[in-house]
Amino acid sequence: MRFQLEERFRPWEELTKESEFFDPAAETMPVKERARYLNECVREIVQYAYDYAPAVKEKMNRAGVTPSEIITVKDLEKIPITRKDEFSELQKQNPPFGGFLAVPQTKEIFVSPGPTYEPEIPDTQIVADAKALYAAGFRKGDIALVTISFHMVPAGTNHALALEMLGVTFIPAGVGNTELQLQIMRDLKVTSYMGTPSFLMTLIKRAEELGYDFHRDFRVRHAVVGGEMLPESLRRIFEQDYGITTLQTYGTAELLSLAHECTQKSGWHIPEEVFIEIVDPETNKQLPPGEVGEIVATPFNRVFPLIRYGTGDLSSIITEPCPCGRTSPRLTGLMGRVGEAVKARGMFLHPKQVKEVITKFDQVHSFQVKVGRKEQRDEITINLELKDETVDKQKLTNDLTQAFQDICRVKADKIEFLAKGTIPEEHKLIVDERTWE
Repeated sequence: MRFQLEERFRPWEELTKESEFFDPAAETMPVKERARYLNECVREIVQYAYDYAPAVKEKMNRAGVTPSEIITVKDLEKIPITRKDEFSELQKQNPPFGGFLAVPQTKEIFVSPGPTYEPEIPDTQIVADAKALYAAGFRKGDIALVTISFHMVPAGTNHALALEMLGVTFIPAGVGNTELQLQIMRDLKVTSYMGTPSFLMTLIKRAEELGYDFHRDFRVRHAVVGGEMLPESLRRIFEQDYGITTLQTYGTAELLSLAHECTQKSGWHIPEEVFIEIVDPETNKQLPPGEVGEIVATPFNRVFPLIRYGTGDLSSIITEPCPCGRTSPRLTGLMGRVGEAVKARGMFLHPKQVKEVITKFDQVHSFQVKVGRKEQRDEITINLELKDETVDKQKLTNDLTQAFQDICRVKADKIEFLAKGTIPEEHKLIVDERTWE
């Protein structure tokens, strides 16, 4: 199969010549070649899953779809999406893997909250994670502190295998034990960090409380963070105050590595070991680049082939090549979860998007977006409370309307200014006031 490890992976001994890419041929694949590659991989993994994973075969048979009908990535729309709730129920009905295991026996079983059971980590996912770490500057000879859990869940082990592939020495520290981890970092001269951004800040603050100058006394210069949102303000602190290049990765327990940042920080690259669709959660149809929808992933995983697995996360896709030279599509980051968004005039509005707009304007004290219906048309109203009533309201209206359209890709109909205290302290950022007969 096209996506097997031996055809994609270069042993780390070959990485001694400095390169910007873990696998230059794959990561800089011309756009037309990438399209052919993905179509081929999707065809092969669908056929393989149909042949060896009973749950996939049953789902496709119920939908009246045969593998021969899946010719391009667009044809994936014919296959129903498997979402987390359904996946958990299938595992209860057919333990432990719900009929998705496609090998006779697994070497390991991981347990994620739910509980959800996952088999061994396939080589393709280790390669995908290695690409993320390499893009973040992890190199042979580095010493990495891995503060992600190694207890039951697959995340820590996945990173450890990727680090081994890169020739990076790692410490399987897991979570907690702040002062011990600081001692380890000093004694072993740790150069790289993996974990949540909040725990990295906890380590830095505790070091300062103990009298250390973190930038001077510690050698951490690269961090790969995930598991929670990374505010840009916190990234700036890591990079400007402490000299730690900080990049994000995205994945789930069931699917593992799905996307990662490069040093350009202009979106999350989708590795060649997975195909990602952005779909309308209501229709399950693919959305074009730039539109917000659910992230649905099909990893090229021959151990555990989850075809069209719905993550429940919302994002959009950028298809333009990145200045870094990688040609893969990129996710624009996470916009929240399915269920929090409101669809208006064919577009999903999510609180994170709206908040991104409003935070550009320091004059705003509080806000709320309301979606109503007038003459068979969705109407979007932005209610604002101002910090100071003397601001130029017309200019603010014009600027905010434009910013809203740029980021949310739909135009607000009205901006209304309310007296302070009108919007309750505890309130939804988006309220859907439409009624349907």
